[in-house]
Amino acid sequence: MLTNLENEIKLLRRHITILKLVIDNEPIGIVKLSEISGIPQHKVRYSLRVLEHRGLIKPSTHGAVTTEKTQGYVKSLSDRLEKLAKELTKLHNIL
Repeated sequence: MLTNLENEIKLLRRHITILKLVIDNEPIGIVKLSEISGIPQHKVRYSLRVLEHRGLIKPSTHGAVTTEKTQGYVKSLSDRLEKLAKELTKLHNIL
């Protein structure tokens, strides 16, 4: 019952990891992101594609860079994750 949720959390963790690395190291390419994160290049490429599709990063001649949406998204995501953590704690306390 929780397998899908666990998989989504792992995927979200990877996307957030890649986004944070782009924020901290922009511009940055796939190879460097893979080296720093330890995430295989094909998975980095997929995460970059997802982040670009959401308008959070964009390609440049020197690698991925953030967009004007990035900072607001990170703040919103932080707030949403905090709410989800509280809900999961409530769920856990039921047991």
